[in-house]
Amino acid sequence: MNNFIHPSSIIHKGCKIGKNVGVGPFSIIGPNVKLGDNSRVHSHVVIDGNTIIGVNNEIYSFSVIGSNPQHLKYEGETTKLIIGNDNVFREHVTIHPGTNVGTKKTIIGNNGFFMVGSHVAHDCLVGNNVVFVNNAVIGGHVEISDYVYLGGQSAVHQYCRIGQHAIIGAGTTIDGDVIPFTSVIGSRGYLSGLNLVGLKRRKFKKEDIKMLRNVYRLLFAPEGTFNERLLEVSETYNKNKLVKEILNFLKKNLNRPLVHPKMGKH
Repeated sequence: MNNFIHPSSIIHKGCKIGKNVGVGPFSIIGPNVKLGDNSRVHSHVVIDGNTIIGVNNEIYSFSVIGSNPQHLKYEGETTKLIIGNDNVFREHVTIHPGTNVGTKKTIIGNNGFFMVGSHVAHDCLVGNNVVFVNNAVIGGHVEISDYVYLGGQSAVHQYCRIGQHAIIGAGTTIDGDVIPFTSVIGSRGYLSGLNLVGLKRRKFKKEDIKMLRNVYRLLFAPEGTFNERLLEVSETYNKNKLVKEILNFLKKNLNRPLVHPKMGKH
């Protein structure tokens, strides 16, 4: 099939557009953009910078993808934004490339759903199958793992990491790392247990959910230090694949603060 480019759009010389791509009225695509096959760009979209977008992506009106990062030390250096396949970016989504003070690139995986007004800042790493509900925002250098769900109006502070299958409640602020498979709620986020709804939707076995619940309780028990409890979990469950995800997440950066349950709740 042929591409459909509305005559009112501005397609800069040098950009590379794949097959069966639609670009709506009054959109602008910059000279260093690569836009993959079967993608659709609605009206009034700006795609700029050194941006690579995979196949089957849909970008809705008033989104701005690949413009200069919001960083005071950014001086116009060439950095990258890399977006995978099968993502949906609804209205007013903004995504920024990397900086020289970070990894020099922002990366977004596949099959993500970014709802109205969500924002991915510079030097972020976002996994597959994520959901950003309306106005969910993440600061620079944030890592979002696979199957993470960010509730509406939630905000993740720079350099934080969110483990896979975690859910962040609406209006929640995250200022520490969130271990995989958990749920965080409250305006100043605290752990409220496992992400049971998400785990059941994804067909996790009952025995695995029970085991993860035991690990969660052990990690955040009131007795001993966190490192002592972490060692006990490692010795008890070190052959379990799901627990290894938690252990590897924690070992990757032991100096980072963690989001914990409220005192007395675990």
